[in-house]
Amino acid sequence: MHVLDTLKARGFIEQSSDPEGLRAAMDAGPIAFYVGFDPTGPSLHVGHLLPALMAWHLQQAGHTAIALFGGGTGMVGDPSGKTEARQLLMEQTIRDNLARQRDQIGRFLTLDGERGKTVDNAEWLMGLEYIPFLREIGSVFSVNRMLAAEGYKQRLEKGLSFLEFNYQLLQAYDFLELHRREGVVLQIGGNDQWGNLVAGIDLVRRKEQHTVYAMTLPLLTTATGAKMGKTASGAVWLDGEMMPPFDFYQYWINVDDRDVGRFLKLFTTLPLDECARLGALTGPEVRTAKAVLAREVTTLVHGAEAAAEAQRAAQAMTSATVSDDLPTWAIPESLLSEAPAWFVVVAEAGLAKSRSEARRLMQGGGVKLDGEALTDLDAVCTAAALGADGVVLRVGKKRAARIVRETGAGVSLFTRT
Repeated sequence: MHVLDTLKARGFIEQSSDPEGLRAAMDAGPIAFYVGFDPTGPSLHVGHLLPALMAWHLQQAGHTAIALFGGGTGMVGDPSGKTEARQLLMEQTIRDNLARQRDQIGRFLTLDGERGKTVDNAEWLMGLEYIPFLREIGSVFSVNRMLAAEGYKQRLEKGLSFLEFNYQLLQAYDFLELHRREGVVLQIGGNDQWGNLVAGIDLVRRKEQHTVYAMTLPLLTTATGAKMGKTASGAVWLDGEMMPPFDFYQYWINVDDRDVGRFLKLFTTLPLDECARLGALTGPEVRTAKAVLAREVTTLVHGAEAAAEAQRAAQAMTSATVSDDLPTWAIPESLLSEAPAWFVVVAEAGLAKSRSEARRLMQGGGVKLDGEALTDLDAVCTAAALGADGVVLRVGKKRAARIVRETGAGVSLFTRT
């Protein structure tokens, strides 16, 4: 199957500037394409998985992947899809974020300098001289057309800074530079980037008289209408320190039943017929499909060993017996001396969204301590209560953790081990 047909069948393609022209270019031989990542966060998150995996499919089909990191554009901030201006970051923060994200994208793409590589647009953007840039690039942009772009229209109501207004010029210039330097003829990005991608196509055409292409990915929402990749505690990070593999696994195991088939196609590399088979499961069998989804995505992001550990822990949580595979939370001795209420422990261990929710769960009989209902809101956690081996807290049927003492110095309030 042609890679464009594969991407379409899996649900990756929202818009394409010239589908027939791009197919013909690919049929003539391998092409170079690029996908950009914004280093304004300390880690990539689940929203970046979609372009990363789209790039993976293209690279597996023999095309050359360029992962562009916005060390330069990150100094400005992309207004696309944002209701307010981004907080401006210090250059060193952007550099640190970029270094971490580079390591993460290497889990999905081969970056050997031939089949794929990473580049930083600070290399050509930070040294630009303002007047020459305006004369060469700014002169070919229509302000009327820019203001008609959806990304800018949404922001005009609340205010758009001149700094952000320049972002489209810079992203278009990236396409021009990568076309000149690396022979790039295709840019992929989120659908909210469509105006920026088309601007790049137009700039290359005007400056080089060459035809290049763009494809966008859908902006995913769940079956409930919520934005994909958001939880009560924030973003679903790909960094194992910011979001442990177990929690990452749990995000996928708990997706809405209606999303399973779609997510299998997008976020795993399983064959399409296997995705269809698993996606067709109904009733209690959906749990099997969810387990496959969670294992496959966690393996892609954190590796097979971490995925296996997360799966064992998830199974232990729903088991009636106590298992060493349960996620463990350690409380420092300094806190134990204060004898925190158990509802505080329930919340801080991640078994409830807040202390108030933990109180309600306890009052409703939804919390068990070593198999016994824990309903006394005045009950406290002490070293004696934990004993030498710790205790097991269960909330409902799907959440559980072993609570143990932490005797090491300098340990944060609640530490996952």
